[in-house]
Amino acid sequence: MKKGIIIGVLFAIVSAFSVNAQDCDSIYRVVENYLVSNEEGRTFVSDGQVYTAFLDNEKAEFTTTLYGGSVYRIAASAGIKDDYALFTVRDMDDNILYTNEDHLNSPYWDFKVESTIPVKIQTELDTNKKITGCVVMMIGFLK
Repeated sequence: MKKGIIIGVLFAIVSAFSVNAQDCDSIYRVVENYLVSNEEGRTFVSDGQVYTAFLDNEKAEFTTTLYGGSVYRIAASAGIKDDYALFTVRDMDDNILYTNEDHLNSPYWDFKVESTIPVKIQTELDTNKKITGCVVMMIGFLK
């Protein structure tokens, strides 16, 4: 009996991790499409990183360096709707440079960097729309 319960619990844990990984994989494809196909006809090349966090009413923070003279796109998603993911870009003094909350949770933001700057990017779920799930973010530069 105990062996059956233990196997059942292990199966539930493995299943949960598998579902989360599949969820993140499908969201990755959504975010990737924001970089390569868009209405402006611009193509952004990924910086090679996929910033992923499985969140449960919490925030994730990533640090990166943006190089002067480049045009970037930050794209994020947390599911089938474009407006589930929130992201905020801050300088190292915690000044907000951009937040998509001020733009109806837009799934991406294009901007040009004049001077090289390290930034912190915080991602989270819009808890009015989704409480738990995977947030995927990518940063691309204009080709």
